[in-house]
Amino acid sequence: MAKVLLINGSPHTGGCTATALSEMIGVFTEEGIGTELITVGNKPIRGCISCNTCGRLGKCVFDDDLVNEVADKFREADGLVVGSPVYYASPNGTLISFLDRLFYSTSFSKQMKVGAAVVSCRRGGNTASFDVINKYFSISGMPIATSNYWNQVHGFTAEDVKKDLEGLQTMRNLARSMAFMIRAIADAKAKYGLPEMERGMFTSFPDGK
Repeated sequence: MAKVLLINGSPHTGGCTATALSEMIGVFTEEGIGTELITVGNKPIRGCISCNTCGRLGKCVFDDDLVNEVADKFREADGLVVGSPVYYASPNGTLISFLDRLFYSTSFSKQMKVGAAVVSCRRGGNTASFDVINKYFSISGMPIATSNYWNQVHGFTAEDVKKDLEGLQTMRNLARSMAFMIRAIADAKAKYGLPEMERGMFTSFPDGK
């Protein structure tokens, strides 16, 4: 069975972001796709210190939170949904620390795992936050799932979000698109294999010229 891992970057397990992700989970269940929801926004997650120890250990040097545990789940997942509230037109800082360490410390290929960003706010800052989260997918060879509108919901409380009928519709359509992409990629992988990815070139201009 295909599986999608959903990350809730909000500190509120039943808040606005969770409401949006729950709408997606309902569709994934209908589509026969397994899900697991993990809340990280209420955990004391420190940021990456660029020690590069993960290159030697194969995991993040800090075992103080969920990063290494989620890494194993991410490895096995076919898709990743990252949801966040908007803080000053940016995703939750705890979530950013989590994603920095998760993506940097994991050496396994993320190629063709489907990614989707989901953002929630009262009024503004959604699209800026949406762009930030998508950067993690696009640098990792992960196709990005989209909907009929940007993947966002509006509201100050979970009850507000439940009134955002267009936003919830967007979540359902996003989940259906993601389910389709996961199945299509699995079929193509079985028939053609994954695209070849060249490696080795690393432009850094260390001479300053």
